[in-house]
Amino acid sequence: MSKWLVLLLLPAVAWCAAQRDFLTAAEVEEVRQAQEPNARLLLYLRFANERITMVQQLAAKEKAGRGALIHEALDQYTQIIDAIDTVTDDALKRRVAVDQGMKATADAEQQMLEALTKLSGSQPRDLAAYKFVLDQSITATRDSIELAREDLQSRSADVIAREEKEKKEREALMRPEEVEAKKTAEKKEDAEKKKVPTLRRPGEVTKEKP
Repeated sequence: MSKWLVLLLLPAVAWCAAQRDFLTAAEVEEVRQAQEPNARLLLYLRFANERITMVQQLAAKEKAGRGALIHEALDQYTQIIDAIDTVTDDALKRRVAVDQGMKATADAEQQMLEALTKLSGSQPRDLAAYKFVLDQSITATRDSIELAREDLQSRSADVIAREEKEKKEREALMRPEEVEAKKTAEKKEDAEKKKVPTLRRPGEVTKEKP
């Protein structure tokens, strides 16, 4: 495998590893099977809502160590929200329609934001144990709602322009032969695999629906 192909694959490998930091093994497997962006967005929304429900259940009953559990659930929630934005941006870069997913995202995240705001306003006794991550989750949710409600064509143009700018900045630091090698590897990768980023294992094939 060429050096540049390895570099191209590293972000995907890192992303898969990151999934395991805030998703359960069963959730990772579900994401692996959901190749279509809208389906993947709906999955992430379900996971996020489950974290919110967990936080609400923990907050409803005082017990030792509750603050740490709420902190962990909120941290996972925030990373899931970030994943929703990442999946959307990736789909828009590839000009894949995500209208359905964005409508569901805006509606679901608005409800989750209300739940988070309510928790913050209730001023529980152990709030200090998770206030920082709670504030982060509220900010991330507000930002994600704003993105979900943004005109998709405009957002797609912004995503593509940002990617091109970052690409040129990286190439400016390379030698000419490195740039050519990278472009060749990218063309080969695009030709071999023009589909949704996958969490499938090597050689894994999704069963066809009857």
